[in-house]
Amino acid sequence: MAAATKKTAMDKIRNMGIIAHIDAGKTTTTEGILYRTGLKHKIGAVHEGETTTDFMEQERERGITIASAAVTTYWKDHQVNIIDTPGHIDFTVEVERSLRVLDGACVVFDGKMGVESQSETVWRQADKYKVPRICFINKINQTGGDFYKSLDTIHARLSKRAFPIHLPIGFEQSINGIVDLIAMKAYTYKDFTDHELVEGEIPEDMMDQVKKYRSLLIENAVAEDEAMLEKYFEVGEEGLTVEDINHAVRTAVLTGAFYAVTGGDGRGVIVEKVLDAVNDFLPSPLDRGSTWGTHPKTGDKVERKPAEDQPFSGLAFKIATDPFVGKLAYFRVYSGTLASGSYVLNSSTGEKERVGRIVRMQADKREDVTEVGAGDIAAIVGLKGTTTGNTLSDLTNPIVLESITFPEPPVSIAIEPKTKADQEKMSIAMQRLAEEDPTFRINVDDETGQTIISGMGELHLEIIVDRMKREFSVEANVGQPQVAYRETIRKEGVEVQGKFVRQSGGRGQYGDVWIRVSPNEEGEGFKFVNSIKGGVVPTEYIKPVEQGIKEAMANGVIAGYPVVDVVAELYDGSYHDVDSNEMAFKIAGSLALQEGVKKAGPVLLEPVMKVVVVTPEEFMGEVIGALNSKRGRIETMEDLSAGIKEITSFVPLGEMFGYTTDLRSSTQGRASSSMELDHYADVPNHVAEAIIAKNAK
Repeated sequence: MAAATKKTAMDKIRNMGIIAHIDAGKTTTTEGILYRTGLKHKIGAVHEGETTTDFMEQERERGITIASAAVTTYWKDHQVNIIDTPGHIDFTVEVERSLRVLDGACVVFDGKMGVESQSETVWRQADKYKVPRICFINKINQTGGDFYKSLDTIHARLSKRAFPIHLPIGFEQSINGIVDLIAMKAYTYKDFTDHELVEGEIPEDMMDQVKKYRSLLIENAVAEDEAMLEKYFEVGEEGLTVEDINHAVRTAVLTGAFYAVTGGDGRGVIVEKVLDAVNDFLPSPLDRGSTWGTHPKTGDKVERKPAEDQPFSGLAFKIATDPFVGKLAYFRVYSGTLASGSYVLNSSTGEKERVGRIVRMQADKREDVTEVGAGDIAAIVGLKGTTTGNTLSDLTNPIVLESITFPEPPVSIAIEPKTKADQEKMSIAMQRLAEEDPTFRINVDDETGQTIISGMGELHLEIIVDRMKREFSVEANVGQPQVAYRETIRKEGVEVQGKFVRQSGGRGQYGDVWIRVSPNEEGEGFKFVNSIKGGVVPTEYIKPVEQGIKEAMANGVIAGYPVVDVVAELYDGSYHDVDSNEMAFKIAGSLALQEGVKKAGPVLLEPVMKVVVVTPEEFMGEVIGALNSKRGRIETMEDLSAGIKEITSFVPLGEMFGYTTDLRSSTQGRASSSMELDHYADVPNHVAEAIIAKNAK
C-alpha cells in the first residue's frame, strides 16, 4: 500500500461513493475494501458494531448507516476516496450531497432481492448528477442469492444498458470465483475469505454462457466509441485485444449510460475485482473535466479546469461536529491547491475564512496534511461561517459553484427541554445539528412559543433527539409527530390591492400596490414578477414589496400553514412623495398577498408518500387492506421472488405514523417497508375540516 503522504497523480485518483438500498451490504463492502487494501487488519461486522464507517453510537446499535463517512485508501497505485452513504430514505440528504461531489459510484444490490425501492431512488439521484457507475451484486453466495435474476431486475427497473464484466462460477454456497469476460480467465478461491485469487482456465461447462455474455458486453461497449467500433467491424470480436476491450468499456461507462456489472460477497476476496473495476472504469477528476460556476459580482459564467495551476475552488458538501477538533467542513477541490494556514473566500457569503488544519478523513479518525490539490476530498478544521453547499475560492478569483438543493422536511414534532438548565444547551445542540443537516429545521411557533423541529421522517427526528441526549447531554420531552401541511391557490390571474396608509399629523406611512396572483407549477415554489412601468412604484420600493409578500406566505389563510407554489406579479400602485417608505410598501405587499390568497381559491395540501412494502404472499391481503384503510392508492404489485411480493402505493403521510410497527405485528415481523416523499396533493374536504378545527383550538 502506498504511503498516505505521497501525492497521487490526478489520473490515478478515484472519488467514488457506495450507494444502495438499506441492508444491501454497502458498509460491509466498504469494510471488505478497507481490509483488502491493507487499511484494516480484520473485517468489522455491522451486527457487532465493529465497522469503520459506521462509527456513531446510534449506527452501531441499530446496524444502519446514518451519516455518510469518508475514507481514503490505496489500491494498485491509485488513491481511492470512498464515501459510504446511508440506505434509509430518512437520510437521503447524505446520498444527495455525496453524489454532488463524487466522480463515480458503485451501486450495491442485495443478490437475494435484486433492485429494491431505495435502489431506484439512489439510481435516480446518480442520474441527476450524471455520475458514472458500476454495479456490484452482493450476497450471491448466500441462500436465495442469484446473480442472473438480480441482473434481470436491473434491466427491468433501472437500465437495459447494464452488462456483466464477470460471471460467477457456481451457484449460491457453491460459488468459488468468477470468470473475467474481458481477460477470458477464471479467478477462483477455496473460501470467500481467502487472501488471494487463483488464476486459471474457464470451466468447460460455462463456455457457451461466457461467449454469449462476452459478445453482448463487447458489442454494446464498442458502440460508444467510434474508433473502436470501426476496428470491431474490421477485425471482429476475436481481433480485439484485452486493452481494446478495457478501453471500450471504460469509454462506455464514462458516458454515464452504460454500467459494468460484477458480483460476489462484499466480505470476501472478490472485492479485489471490484477495486480493479473502480480503477479501470470509473472516472478520474480529469475525465470529469471542467467545472463551471458564476462570478459572484458580475454573474458571468466562469470555468475552472481540474488542474493545480488554476485558482483554487472547492465545494463544502458536509459539516460535521467532531468531539476532538470541533467543526469539520468536508470539501471537494475542483481546481488549484489549498494549504493549511491560508485564507479562502466563502464566495456564497462573501466572507473571508482562515483554513486552520486540513485533514484527510479515515471515517472518524483524522490524518493531518499540509496541502490538498485539484480532484481531492478532505476536511477543514476551523471554518466558522461555512455551511453545506457553500463555495470556497481563491481570494482574488471568486467563483460560485452550483449549490446542493435539499427537499423540504415533511414531518414535525414539538420539543421542549425537561429542565431550565437544559434550555440553553438545547438551543446550542439544535443549532449545531442544523448546521450539519440541511433537512433538519427549527421553528418557534409565534402563538404558542413552542419549539417545532422538522425532518425527513420519524426515524430522522428520533435520531436527532437521541443525538441531543448523547452528544450534548440535553434531556427533552417530545410531542407526537405532526404533518407539515402546505397551502396553495388554484385560481389564475386574481388581481388585488394592498394599501397601507397611516396619516395622523407629522410624517405618515403610505404604500399602495396592485398584484396579480396565480398558481405556480407544483414544486416550483414562489416567483415574483416586476411589471411596474413608468415608475408608479419607485424602484427602491420593489424589493420591500417582494419581501412583504414572501413574509406573508409563511402563514396561509386556511389553517396558518406556509403558502407554496404562487406567482405574484406586481403591476401597479401609487406612492406619496413624503410619506412613502420601505416599511409601508413591505406591509402593503403583505396585505395584498393575504387578500389575493383568500380570493384565489386556497386549498390545503398534504405530503403523499411513496410506500413500498415487501411481504410474503400469505400476508398480502392484510397489507393491501391496511394501506387502503389509510387512504392509500395501490400503484403496482410485483413478484420479487418465489412467494415474495412487492407492493408500491401512495399514502398520505398523516396516515403513516407508527405504520412500521403495525406492519411488523400483522406479518409476524416478516414484511418490511420503506417510504419517501413523492408529492403534495389536495387534502379531501372532510380531512381538511378536521385539520382546520384542530388548528382553531
